[in-house]
Amino acid sequence: MRITRTSDLWWKSAIVYCLDVETYFDADGDGIGDLAGLAQRIDYLARLGVNCLWLMPFFPTPDRDDGYDVMDFYGVDTRLGNHGQLVEVIRTAHDRGIRVITDLVINHTSDRHPWFRAARRSTDNPFRDYYVWRDTEPPDTSDKVIFPDQEDSIWTREEKTGEWYLHHFYRHQPDLNTANPAVREEILRVIGFWLELGVDGFRVDAVPFFIQDLERGAGDLPSDPHDLLREIRAFLTRRKGTAVLLGEVNLPYEQQLDYFGGDRGDQLQMQFDFVGMQATYLALARGDATPLAEALQRRPSLHQTCQWANFLRNHDELTLDKLTDAERQEVFAAFGPEESMQLYGRGLKRRLPPMLDGDPRRLRLAYSLMFSLPGTPTIYYGEEIGMGEDLAAEGRMAVRTPMQWSPGDNGGFSSAPRRRLIQRPTPDGYAPEHVNVTDQVRDPDSFWTFMRSLIAARRECPELGWGEFTLLAQPHGQVLAHCCRGAETAVVAVHNVAADPVSLELDLRDIGEHAIDLLAHESVDLADGRLTLSLEGFGHRWLRVGPPELVAVP
Repeated sequence: MRITRTSDLWWKSAIVYCLDVETYFDADGDGIGDLAGLAQRIDYLARLGVNCLWLMPFFPTPDRDDGYDVMDFYGVDTRLGNHGQLVEVIRTAHDRGIRVITDLVINHTSDRHPWFRAARRSTDNPFRDYYVWRDTEPPDTSDKVIFPDQEDSIWTREEKTGEWYLHHFYRHQPDLNTANPAVREEILRVIGFWLELGVDGFRVDAVPFFIQDLERGAGDLPSDPHDLLREIRAFLTRRKGTAVLLGEVNLPYEQQLDYFGGDRGDQLQMQFDFVGMQATYLALARGDATPLAEALQRRPSLHQTCQWANFLRNHDELTLDKLTDAERQEVFAAFGPEESMQLYGRGLKRRLPPMLDGDPRRLRLAYSLMFSLPGTPTIYYGEEIGMGEDLAAEGRMAVRTPMQWSPGDNGGFSSAPRRRLIQRPTPDGYAPEHVNVTDQVRDPDSFWTFMRSLIAARRECPELGWGEFTLLAQPHGQVLAHCCRGAETAVVAVHNVAADPVSLELDLRDIGEHAIDLLAHESVDLADGRLTLSLEGFGHRWLRVGPPELVAVP
């Protein structure tokens, strides 16, 4: 397979970094992170090596769901800044070679959005069909709610009109009726607006839910609900050919393939690999790489323009819903045995370092593994320094604590009094005095330095984003050995997910004649095309294999 690298498909070689403006850096001292503060930290992101910045919602909001309850799709929340400051962030990022994508929340609005305020007034209001209503009492839908601790139905009765409106999430987030052509036109208008301001694409929130709403809502239904995604993709491509759609689609692989557009690849260009993520945690809990190996083998082949997005953590609960009940309990027992660490019986409200008891070997192994998988690595702010969580915070807010820049007051996030902060810093052993950027960037042995080196190595390996993936035969269940092959070279990655050391031999005769270690920057002996490796507990190696002129140590 020949790797054809083009700037039009930049996402296949990206390192995505997700952050929430309100918890990243506060420039004006009011206790809330802002766009002016983010602009001051773009050089930090460039130094780290990321080349795609994903901004969580910054729109006007009542902030009852951390910004995902949007009141104005065209606005900037005044707590965070204004359009001019956002454009300054985008321009500064572009100047440093960093693309910018933003959240696109098109499944629902806030109940304080002007559309819904108008819609709820009467059944004949022009905005009524912007949302999904029913005039008969709904059946029991308690099994369909996303947040069972907050809601017991996906329908709520509006007292003024006596009808019920649909909301898959919170009742203060009514679902949009994407079957309505006027709503679809508005979605395209929103996309066009932010593209004109310079964004390079969108992380699309809760994709399956607005497809389901399309099937329920009143309006001119297309023959295929996925035509809405095709329409969005076609519009995006016309307006900006290099823009990307990264979708949140937590479904089995076979169904995810439909959201890519199957063989045509005409819907989402990227999707998060929730199945692979959950298999990774099961493998780490067992000290057995088999669950991840099996998941990777089940991944369907994608259109050449499409890509998986790999991750270990995001801003939500760490969902384990694709595991069996018994498998989920294994992960709970290993990484979140206390009820205060769990959410909804299906996930965890923890960050990775505390789950691994702060063991630097296991932490480095986990990120090396994730970065080496075929696809695009995505990290959540603070992962690069090993931030922890605040278990006392409600629900998903446990992992949304302020970024820790220094060991001083408020972790350098804000000069405001502690009581005015948007959220308190991480407490206890992962508090800013123990985990922060300032200390780690000066330490050649820190986790930040390791992550920076890992990011640099990943950016030098187009094979991982573009190449042909295969598992390599070897006898140890605790080891994952895989290869991503390009036209003339291949990257071979070997990871030991268990504490016991292991020795193994890999047959690389059909891959190449020479090898270098990409992390240690040294030559590796191949005896007649065979590689003998000794891995420590939680050890890992990245190798480039190929002809000598292409794999020489720089």
